[in-house]
This record gives sequence, C-alpha cells and structure tokens, in this order.
Amino acid sequence: MSVTNPAPLGLFGFALTTWMLSMVNAHLMPGAAVPMVLAMAFAFGGTAQFVAGMMEVRNGNTFGFVAFCGYGAFWWSFALFVEFFAKGVPGAAVGWYLLLWGAFTFVMWIGTFALNRALFVIFLVLWVTFLLLALGNLGMPSLGVYGGYLGLLTAALAFYLGAAEVINITHGKTVLPIGAKS
Repeated sequence: MSVTNPAPLGLFGFALTTWMLSMVNAHLMPGAAVPMVLAMAFAFGGTAQFVAGMMEVRNGNTFGFVAFCGYGAFWWSFALFVEFFAKGVPGAAVGWYLLLWGAFTFVMWIGTFALNRALFVIFLVLWVTFLLLALGNLGMPSLGVYGGYLGLLTAALAFYLGAAEVINITHGKTVLPIGAKS
C-alpha cells in the first residue's frame, strides 16, 4: 500500500499565500489587497499546510511535520493578528515577531542540509526574507520592500518544488529535478 505524499499540498499552500503577501510587501499590490491575503492565510496557507503537516506524522517525517504545522500556524497567527489585534501594536513588536520566525526558519534551514537542494534553497531564501521583513519593521522600511521581493522568489521556489513533487509522482519519473541531498 502506498502512502500519499502531503508535501505538495503544504508547498502550494505556502507558495500561493507567500506570493500574495509578498506582492503587498514589495508594493506591487496596494494594502487594500490584504483582506484577500488574510482569506488565503486562513484557508490555504494556514489550514492546508497544517493538514499536510499532520499527514507527515503518518509518514514519519519530522521535518515535514514541524515545517508544515509551524508555517501553517504562522499564517493563522499572521491573519489573526492583522484582522483582530494589529491596532496600536508598535512596528518594533512586528519586527521581533518576524525576527523570531526568522530564527525558527534558520533552524529549519539547518535541517535541510540533509534533504534535497530545492528545500535547502527555499529555506535559505525564506530565512533572509524574514530577516529583511523584520529589519523593515525595526526602522529600515526599504529593507522590508526588498524582503517582499525576496518573498516572491521564495514563493516561486516553493511552487516549483510543489509542482515537481506532483508531476514527478504522477509520471513515475523525474520530470522536474529537485536536486540531490545537499
């Protein structure tokens, strides 16, 4: 009996939600688009990733469990914060929130050293994205815009890996390479 790979669901949930928010962070979409980002963060970025993470438990994949449940919770916390709690919160607190997520991402990036190169690059770029977004909220706003652009790259990389997983599994061979272990 084969076991379903939940990673593509989690990767697509992460990629699409990150893309939408990064468009706002990079000033390519107006702040008025944030409600669409929040809807996606609750449904696809948060819930679909969390479900994928729980499915990784069945597969014995600790990395996938922590990554998908962790970033699913990130999207839920982000959407809840923006929708219900953001008023009056100083930018420095948001900066620290992002910095802490950057620290989490740094640890996860180290975990990718034993995994494929695609994950290694995704987590490296995501770590730098969180750092730039944090610095943007800690008084260097132009770095936040650069973080938005780097978020677009992160999203594109995650989308590629999700696509590679689905296409390669469906075709039973490597159509889109993901790179050997780092």
